[in-house]
This record gives sequence, structure tokens and C-alpha cells, in this order.
Amino acid sequence: MNHTIKTALITGAGSGIGRSVARALANANWTLILTGRNQEKLEETAAACNGNAHLVAPADITDPAAIRQLFIQVEKKFGRLDLLFNNAGVNAPAVPLEDLAFADWKRVIDTNLTGAFLCTQEAFRLMKKQQPKGGRIINNGSISAHVPRPLSAAYTASKHAVTGLTRSSNLDGRAHGIVCGQIDIGNAKSAMTKKIEEGILQADGSHKAEPTMDLDEVGRAVVYMAGLPLDTNIPWITLMANGMPYMGRG
Repeated sequence: MNHTIKTALITGAGSGIGRSVARALANANWTLILTGRNQEKLEETAAACNGNAHLVAPADITDPAAIRQLFIQVEKKFGRLDLLFNNAGVNAPAVPLEDLAFADWKRVIDTNLTGAFLCTQEAFRLMKKQQPKGGRIINNGSISAHVPRPLSAAYTASKHAVTGLTRSSNLDGRAHGIVCGQIDIGNAKSAMTKKIEEGILQADGSHKAEPTMDLDEVGRAVVYMAGLPLDTNIPWITLMANGMPYMGRG
């Protein structure tokens, strides 16, 4: 990149993977825009990051008007966006498919898929007009973008759809120097993996504990993907705890 400030917008930046990636990018001299619903948690993330020019910008990524205002704020403050990390995601209760409430289905699709689309749409608008033009989008998929866990229809469907968004974004951005890739993560240790470590439902009906990996490894991987020149892309990377049942039958 031939400009001095590298800017990265991270959704779901208040905890977990979002916070880990924020810290890693800040250590690599990126200037961050941290967004999510909880300002206090975003402030905690900012405080955990090197550098002092980071922007804390709470927003509801399921709201088109809020995302429009977020990107206006980014353009006004920094003049450009070099990286969008579509990370925000939620899950639904693990219930039989026929018992899944429509509200839970909609919340997962609105956040995991529509939120990523709205941010991608605004990133395209800014990246196409900024000088130098172009930029990179990294979508946080999941192992569920490949295979489902039991009782996960909404989450799995949303992550399969994110894969389609990644493909289309990469194709549609090609003429504009906009590159899109996806990181599919399995069992990065966080508050969300507590059940996995204690024992979680498997495809054969049993409950088994699964291994986890250090959350910081996700940050390292995203920094590598983000640092590539725009004529180079990693379209897919799967980063997972070794020993997960994903690699075999079960």
C-alpha cells in the first residue's frame, strides 16, 4: 500500500475473535474502526490495542441506515478504508429444526449474512472511489461453512451463505481492486467454546469434549491475509483446533 495509514473496520469487535483480531492488527500498525452494539466492550477493546487513533463506533450492523452512517464516519475521519473484517455473528438455540423459532432464525440470518452484506456494500462504495482505490474484505465464516453441527440449521445456513457472498464479492470487486477472502475457524477458545470443552452433541448422538486452540492464532492469520498486496489473495483459509472431529467420520 502506498499510503501512510492502513485502516481496518472490524465488526463484532467487542469480544472474542473480534477483539483478538483487533489487537493483532493494531500490533501490525493498523488503525482500527471498532464496531458492535456495546460501546463499553468496544472501549475495552480499544484500550487493549496499541496505538491511540482508533475509532470506537457503535452500530447495529443489521440496520442499513446505521451502517451508512458508520461508513460516512469512517470516510470523514480517515478518507478511506483498506480492510473490512466481517466478523459479527450470533447463534440460535440448539433445538430440533422444526422447533426453531422464526425470530431466532431471522436474528441469525440478519446478523451473520445481511449484516455482512450491508457492510460489504458500503465498503464497495468507498473502496471504488477512494484513491488509491481498492481494498480487502475478509469474511469470518466457520467450520459450519463446510459441515454442520447437529441442531444448527440457522447458523449453518448463514455461514454457507457467507461463502457465497465471499465468492460474489471477490468476483464483483475484481475490476476495482477489491479483494475478498474468508477465514473458517474451528474451536478458537473463548466464552463460546466452554460447552465444547465440557462435551457437545456429535453427529452420532453422543456427547464428547473437543479440543480448542488459542484465540490469538486467529489474529495472526488475519494479519497475514490482510497484509498481502491487492494483486494476491487467500480466498479460503481453514484454521482449526487439531483433533476436531471435522477431519473424520462421526
